[in-house]
Amino acid sequence: MTAAVSPRAVLEMVAATVPPECHEQIIIIGSLAAGYHFFGQDETRQVRTKDIDCMLVPRVTAVRTGETVAERLLAAGWSPRTDGIHCDPGTPSTPDDDLPAVRLHPPDQTEWYIELLTIHEPDDERDRSWARLKLPSGHFGLPSFRFLDPVTHEPLSTDLGLCYARPEMLALSNLLRNPVIRPDTMDALVEGRAIKRSNKDLGRVLAIARLSGDDQTAEWPQAWEEALVALYESRWVDLALGSGSGLRSLLGSGPDLDEAVITNNTGLLSSDPVSREQLRLTGERLIHDVVEPLRQAAKAGKRTHRRK
Repeated sequence: MTAAVSPRAVLEMVAATVPPECHEQIIIIGSLAAGYHFFGQDETRQVRTKDIDCMLVPRVTAVRTGETVAERLLAAGWSPRTDGIHCDPGTPSTPDDDLPAVRLHPPDQTEWYIELLTIHEPDDERDRSWARLKLPSGHFGLPSFRFLDPVTHEPLSTDLGLCYARPEMLALSNLLRNPVIRPDTMDALVEGRAIKRSNKDLGRVLAIARLSGDDQTAEWPQAWEEALVALYESRWVDLALGSGSGLRSLLGSGPDLDEAVITNNTGLLSSDPVSREQLRLTGERLIHDVVEPLRQAAKAGKRTHRRK
């Protein structure tokens, strides 16, 4: 079950509890970052989410930062999430892949929790990897995910000392992570339905595009190209050329698009729900105005590389 939270209020709580010296090493990502960007200054607008994702950067200090942040939150009365699998602290002999993630509820409520993540190793081709955190209560895991790195590219700052991911980088990351629609589903049901994770992720791309508007999305092709070159210099062309394949699959499947509509209308677009046709039109504009220009830039880059 997701909770309706005020993006501003949640960020204020996190900023007040996390050690100030760690603020510059945390980037808020996910639905809370998008919600804060679009309506974080409107106290009447809320985001429905169960997890507040915090990316720890840079990777070389992420374990130490994670241990510091977790210990401070626990000392301030935050409590570990206890429902679901892999919740009990591990031991030195627990395999990395079986370690529980750091998921902590704020004091006196369990509707949402903070989760700590970090950046993937550049050459790691696995979908998810784990770094080990050693806390007084036991061993935990700090996960990293393939193609989540764009959310760390040139983040935006807040007046609270924390940074959050740019909306266009959240969208790019979700596109890269979902070149096809995978069959695995979300842990929790949404309106009684099992939703494919890919449909939720790709649906969020469309929600962000819809909230951004045409003037902002017109700037995305250049922003995406710059991020891809900076993060994946040797393979940015291939990534750019394949960036819209999952989105095209979503738009071509009524049942999958319906799932994206459901997750958006219960999430980022809950204040302004959309129909399947409206979301499909948003997707078609995104492909025409953003994905195709990026592909053309990649094709030009490929020709240039060959000439060299």
